[in-house]
Formats: sequence, structure tokens, C-alpha cells
Amino acid sequence: MAARGAHRLIALALTLLLAGCAVGPDFEKPAAPQAEYSRGPLPAETASADVAGGAAQRFVRGLDIPGQWWALFHSEALSALVAEALKANPDLAAAQAALRVARENVLAQQGFFYPTVSGSVTPMRQKTATGSVSPTAATGEAYLTLFTGQLSISYAPDVFGLNRRTVEGLEAQAELQRYELEATYLTLTSNIVAAAVQEASLRAQIAATQEIIDLETQLLALLQRQNALGQIAEADVVAQRAALAQAQAALPPLQKQLAIERDLLTALAGRFPSEEIDQRFDLAGLTLPQQLPVSLPAKLVEQRPDLRAAEANLHVASAAIGVAIANRLPNVTLTADVGTSATTLSRLLTPGTGFWDLASSVTQPIFAGGTLLHRERAARAAFDEAAAQYRSTAIAAFQNVADSLHALALDADALKAADAAERAAAESLEIARRQLQLGAVSYLSLLNAEQAYQQARINLVQAQAGRFADTAGLFQALGGGWWHRTDVAAGAGDPP
Repeated sequence: MAARGAHRLIALALTLLLAGCAVGPDFEKPAAPQAEYSRGPLPAETASADVAGGAAQRFVRGLDIPGQWWALFHSEALSALVAEALKANPDLAAAQAALRVARENVLAQQGFFYPTVSGSVTPMRQKTATGSVSPTAATGEAYLTLFTGQLSISYAPDVFGLNRRTVEGLEAQAELQRYELEATYLTLTSNIVAAAVQEASLRAQIAATQEIIDLETQLLALLQRQNALGQIAEADVVAQRAALAQAQAALPPLQKQLAIERDLLTALAGRFPSEEIDQRFDLAGLTLPQQLPVSLPAKLVEQRPDLRAAEANLHVASAAIGVAIANRLPNVTLTADVGTSATTLSRLLTPGTGFWDLASSVTQPIFAGGTLLHRERAARAAFDEAAAQYRSTAIAAFQNVADSLHALALDADALKAADAAERAAAESLEIARRQLQLGAVSYLSLLNAEQAYQQARINLVQAQAGRFADTAGLFQALGGGWWHRTDVAAGAGDPP
């Protein structure tokens, strides 16, 4: 009879488990925003300029992004530095470890789907106070030795889906951590490319400034000779010395920025400042990509790791609602013990020494001062918060792409104008210099021409660098091709 009762209890538990449902909302993936990157159509290609970095760039709608998009700049130094950073950067290593933690937490929680089994062996030696009570042993002896071996089983059927929702939330948390890793990867590679472009820009600005200093020095020598011949006043020579000093004063800040940029690149590579990287970057060593991808808006939500992380965070919040609801419902627990007990080890397995017990309990929260109710309401409010954060992230993502596309179109125009301005300023300076030698113009005209050329020369370098930087920014805004990576296993729903 007892055995039949145990079988019925187990059958009832299995029935409850199979018939159970996971309470709370089932997560639904947010629909892709029905939006575009701009109100009007994008241009087919940018303008071009007859200068380094001035090639026209074509916008190709739907073009896929390679996983190593920085290779499109055709710089061996840049590719080598990125490869080194991917192996040694501690932020990336930390994100990878955090992903492993999240995945292990999922596996740990899944263990609650199965019974918990534990075994114990308890040897005991006891003496009875025979002067006041009867001996414990049936033999009348005051001393009792007892050996007990026991197997305990405990099982909590997931009747209302408390554990299923908990596992669902942890799986979503692991997905969130996965996309946090992808975001770290994208940020790292983008920062390296941006810093390399900035270093190249600073080197070009330093070279331009040194060229200007050489030009100012030559003009000072010319004015000193003319002053010695009585052709110009001493005031003109002093003014040229001031112009030369001003040009020289512009050099240390650029050198300072370059040193800081080198420190940044060294740190991104996972090194200390004393272990400075060997790679050097200049604009001549970079090739401007001429085919630029423009992902379809519906694809952007799949490609941006921050959007995928926001979606996973929304999933976490959805599962938390189910957990909060399940905590307000009955909790079923089944337990069983089986074992044997004897006064000697040799008799542990003999007939008559075995024992077992089966038990079940149902616990229903009755009063908790409103705690469980308000936790459920808080979970629902957290879901609303996560939904609003997802929309905010989506808006920011579309803004990033729109900003990059507008910048690239205008960068080309700016470079073309800067190139024309630099050529005109250089020609104007040469004319003013020749006329000054002939005494046809005053020194003031030469000074104005010098200042115009200096500004035009620096503007041209900055415009060249701007095209490279904003090109890298577009690849970052579109997600950077992380779905082509091989060092992290692809997850369900990754872009094809």
C-alpha cells in the first residue's frame, strides 16, 4: 500500500510539472522602426578633389560590412595594431570573461529543473544514563552503536514556470553580455582607427607647421637683408620676427597632442606607456575606401550591438515579470529519503534494516505586507523603462548613421574647397613675396598673405583627415561587421 502511495505521489508531481505553464508575458521582439536616415534621398556619391584623400566615395545601399573593416584603409600598420589590441586589450578580455560568467549562470540555474540528490553516512556512539532511564538498546546494554546510510531526494516541480522564467531571464542576460562584448570590440577597433587617423592628422599638421616656420625664417632673412640695404624699416623686421615666433609657438601644442595620441594607442594595445607601440601613422599611408555601405534601416537594428543589448535588456525585464508573478503563487516541493540503519556495518544491508519516507508540501504566500504585489508592479515598471530605453537607443543609432552620412557628403565638399583655398593662398603668398622683393607692396600685404596661407594649409590637412575619420565613423555607426567574427560563436538571430 505504501509503495502504491509513493507511486501515486510521483505520478501527481509529474502531472503537475507537465501541465504547468510559465506565468507572465511571453517576450516579443520589438518591431524594426519604420524610418529612414534622412528626409530626402542620399546622394549617389560625394564630390572629389585632386589631393590625397580626395577620391569620390559611392554610397552602396545594402552593401555588407566586412568583419575587419579597417583593412579597407589598406594600412598594414593599422591592421597589425588592431590585431595586437584584440589579443591584449584588458577591456576586451574582461568583456569575454563577463560573457562566460553569464553563460555559466544560465547552466547553473538550469540545474533546478532536476531533483537534488544527496547522500549521507552517520556513525553514532551513545551511552544511556541507566541510573535514571531505561537502556536505549533492546539488549539492555547502556552503550549503543548505530550506523545509518541515507539517500535524500528533493524536487520542486516548476508548476508555474518560476524556474523557466528565471532561466529565460538569465539567458537574456547572457545575450545582453554577448552584445556588450560586441560593443566593446566595436568601440576598441573604432577607437584605434580614430586615434590612428588623428595621429596621421597631427603629423601632417606638424609637417605643415614646420614648413610654415621654414618659410617664415626665409622671409625674415630676406627682410633683414632689405633692412640692411635701407629698403624697409626696422619695424617690418620686428613684425616678421613676431610672425615667426607665432608660427613656432603653434608647434609645441601639436607635438603635445601627438604624444598624448601615441599614449592612447599604446594603452588601447594593452601596453603601458613605457612600452610604446612601433607603428607610426601618416595620411600618405592610408587609403580612403571608395565603396561605402549604407545598411537598410530594417537591418540596422540587427547590426548595432547596442540595440541588440537594449533588446536583450528588454527581454530580461519581461522575464522578471513572470518571476514576480510566480513568486505569488503556490510552491510545490517533493522530498524522499531512503536508507538503512544497523548497529554494525556488516548488518547495514541485511533485511529489516531499511527505511524510507516520502513527503510533499505546498506553500502559498498569504500575507507579506504587499511586498510581492509591489515587486510585480516594480517589474512591470522596469519593463516599461527598458522599452523606453530601447526606443531611445534606436533613435540614437539612426542619428549616428545620419550624422555620418551627412558628414561624409559635406567632408568631400569641404576638402575640395580647402584644396582650392590652399592653392590660392600659396599663389597669393608667392606673388606677395616677389612683389616685396621688388618693393612693389608693403610688408603688411605680405603678412596678410602669410597668415592666409598658414590657415589654409592647416585647414587642408584637417579636411583630409576628416574624411578618413568620418569614414571610420560610418562603419562604427553601422555596427562594424561584428557578425562576421569567428572568436565568439554566433547566436540565434545574428544578421546573415
